[in-house]
Amino acid sequence: MRPRLTAPPRLRRQSGIALIEVLVAIVLLGIGVLGTIGLQGRSYSALADTGMRAEATIAADKLIGIATNDLANLNAYALTAGGSPGAALQPWYDETLAHIPGARIAVAVTAPSTTAPGRMTVTIQWMRKANSPTSKHTVTSYIAPAQ
Repeated sequence: MRPRLTAPPRLRRQSGIALIEVLVAIVLLGIGVLGTIGLQGRSYSALADTGMRAEATIAADKLIGIATNDLANLNAYALTAGGSPGAALQPWYDETLAHIPGARIAVAVTAPSTTAPGRMTVTIQWMRKANSPTSKHTVTSYIAPAQ
């Protein structure tokens, strides 16, 4: 008769360890994936804010360029927050609202004199999504007197 082969007692006590290691690895991987998804959401939010700020900068620079080429009518570009734009400002205003929906725009103008430069300050406020803080971007340009 042949002797019966049995596993050493030491191996029997370790049965199931590999399964526990796999479960721990899956839990750690799941935590890592959830963290990555959370970071991606925050990154998307920051990217959207940066895009709106870039649009506001481009719009303000465009208005300042338009206004400095029309120094005789510089005061026609003034606008209070929530006010209605004049005829000179209307095309720019409509274009800006198309790029930044729901924006509140204010334009302060001080015409240049023969001794002092003028100043134009464009302030654009927007809210990226409901119940979020209002973002604000202000660009100020000094306008040299006409010579």
